[in-house]
Amino acid sequence: MVKKIVPVFLLAILTALCLTGGDAVPAEGGAEIPAGEKYVALTFDDGPRRCTTERLLDGLKERGARATFFLIGQQIEDNADLVARMAEEGHQVGNHTWSHQRLDSVLPDAAAQEVARTDAALEALLGEGEYWLRPPYGQVAEGADFDVPMVKWSVDPRDWESRDTGKVTQAILDCVKPNSILLLHDIYPTSVEAALRVVDRLQAEGYWFVTVEELLWLNGVTPEPGRMYRTGRG
Repeated sequence: MVKKIVPVFLLAILTALCLTGGDAVPAEGGAEIPAGEKYVALTFDDGPRRCTTERLLDGLKERGARATFFLIGQQIEDNADLVARMAEEGHQVGNHTWSHQRLDSVLPDAAAQEVARTDAALEALLGEGEYWLRPPYGQVAEGADFDVPMVKWSVDPRDWESRDTGKVTQAILDCVKPNSILLLHDIYPTSVEAALRVVDRLQAEGYWFVTVEELLWLNGVTPEPGRMYRTGRG
């Protein structure tokens, strides 16, 4: 499960720093965060879709990059192997509602059902866990009460609109900075290609690609149920 991934990943980073003599600074709770490192979280909505998500997973694995996938519940069963692979390869798996329903435009019971059905599908496949929520369009009704952290974004290249690999890539590179949460959709081939180009470019600049949960952890942020996070700092 995702919760078990974070310490292992961070231990690997810290071990590497010790071997190279890198400095570290204390984080909340007594752990250590590597000083001067640049972290970013790639997130993908609306999947999984076999022809594109599989290519993305292959590319991320080749590059040693982690990501966070917010899944549409009704697409999970037919792509169960891809969802299992996400978890097995260290990616964070989250909830994007059952049918991509706007949670700010339905009654509370309907919103809760959209989230609960997807949670149930994920738990049936991956086991019990905390599957963080990305509300479609990043919006929830005022006073909505969800018992997991929610994730928005700080960089939106509007990949769904242009569906142009070059434009999407450049839009991200123009805005990205350490602790950014990037929004993309793994249902478009152009977005998958843009994501891999961004990974190549930013890794060459010293960035590490981590999950949203890892990004918050690295910043000493303890995720809170019902709170919306837009960057690695909160």
